Amino acid sequence: MQVTVSSGNNIYGTLVLPIFEGTETIGATNEGVPNALKAQINRVLSEGDFKGKANSTMTLLGTDGGKAMLVGLGKEADATVHTYRDAGASAVAARKKVHGSEFTVNFSTKDTAAIAAFAEGMMLRDYEYNEYKSKDDDDDDADLSTRINCNEADVETLGAAVERAAGVAGGVHLSRDLGNCPPNDMYPMAFAEKAEAWAKQYSNVTVEVIEYEAAKRLGMGGLVAVGMGSARKPCMVIFTLNGDQSGPHPVLVGKGITFDTGGISIKPSPSMDEMKYDMGGSATVFGTMEALAAIGYDKKVVGITCMAENMPSSNAQRPGDVITTLSGKTIEVLNTDAEGRLVLSDGLWKAGTDFDAEYIIDFATLTGACVVALGHEATGLWSNDDDFRTRIHDAGNDVGELAWPMPLLPAFEKEMTDSKIADTRNLGAGRWGGANTAAAFLKQFVPEKGEGDDAKQVTWAHMDIAGTYWGAKTNKTVGHGATGVHVRTMVRLITGE
Repeated sequence: MQVTVSSGNNIYGTLVLPIFEGTETIGATNEGVPNALKAQINRVLSEGDFKGKANSTMTLLGTDGGKAMLVGLGKEADATVHTYRDAGASAVAARKKVHGSEFTVNFSTKDTAAIAAFAEGMMLRDYEYNEYKSKDDDDDDADLSTRINCNEADVETLGAAVERAAGVAGGVHLSRDLGNCPPNDMYPMAFAEKAEAWAKQYSNVTVEVIEYEAAKRLGMGGLVAVGMGSARKPCMVIFTLNGDQSGPHPVLVGKGITFDTGGISIKPSPSMDEMKYDMGGSATVFGTMEALAAIGYDKKVVGITCMAENMPSSNAQRPGDVITTLSGKTIEVLNTDAEGRLVLSDGLWKAGTDFDAEYIIDFATLTGACVVALGHEATGLWSNDDDFRTRIHDAGNDVGELAWPMPLLPAFEKEMTDSKIADTRNLGAGRWGGANTAAAFLKQFVPEKGEGDDAKQVTWAHMDIAGTYWGAKTNKTVGHGATGVHVRTMVRLITGE
């Protein structure tokens, strides 16, 4: 979608009007609206045919003045930027062929943040994954072009905000593309090759790929163990933005299981096709790097993605195996379907030892237990630093991506170290608190910095996106499939904007 901002009242294509509940006339604020269309709109509003309920829409056709779409904002007293974002998404979701490929949006508000949020919602919702669908000759696949009318004084400010939102939305869409891609085409080295090709468009981005044999030599036992059962071997992909800078910087780590059968501990067949989304953590990292690069962020950020395909075979790891990770710690593998934490054990250790991490955040579609706890409405959020956890929570709230604080109790850590033959185990002792014990497992692989009594673990947070990376039906900005969740949260956290 291309969004342009201009002053004036000219109407191109379908007029889109965001409307509050109780509005009875659009009045003089829409001078450019043809009289015939304005009369029809005012009649619909005054007679109560369109009430302005949040995210409701109505299409008006057949007048000499052209077409219009009314979009409800709900009660004005309750309106926030989230209201406008969802309304923008609802407008695009209601787009039909009758509307063509042009929208013009007129606002009654002069709040540039609200207007930019509406445009952001439109851009986020304007997404389809149809790479594998045949197209008829008469398919109308023209990109939607949207013009936003505003006061001359607001053109520059609003234009900059919309341009930035477009850059971030591009990162969200990249994350969605990666997650939606079928697993026969999105496997570990395919992800790596896509990353290498992507990096060539930016002069301040580098990508390093640690392939299977190198991972074995380096001692990445978690990554190797998970991926060795597949003909498509694992790899680690490291993204660096503005790598010429020194000093502490954020490091993002993603779980990248491009398909998860469960391995020898094989999953039941219903919905196994959804396991292509098990690389959502790595897609989040990649999408965040794209968003930051696109908006011109000028500070250093590193992303580490741990890519593997978890398959059963004669060479696959077994329940009962003991593996040695990059950290030197050993893990008793009790269930090969608890594999995401194994690849992350190497990614977290590398993040904290090879880089000057200001903080580390990992993203993973890690546990069904998190979906049981929080449904599809919120991401689980754990951290070894309460203040940092609050910062992430607040950043998520700012952009409408809820991350819910979860407990990281000593009892969970003790449970995960209760192995008779290894330093730790990859599965808790029982079915209860599975998302919490998974977080406690990961915490063991966050390195300490400093010496002696001054040693302290690197600031770290874990985000379990199992319920929010796909299947979030209440997310107005998503039509289907992968959501691209927390790309926008990370941009807000890292840039402060």
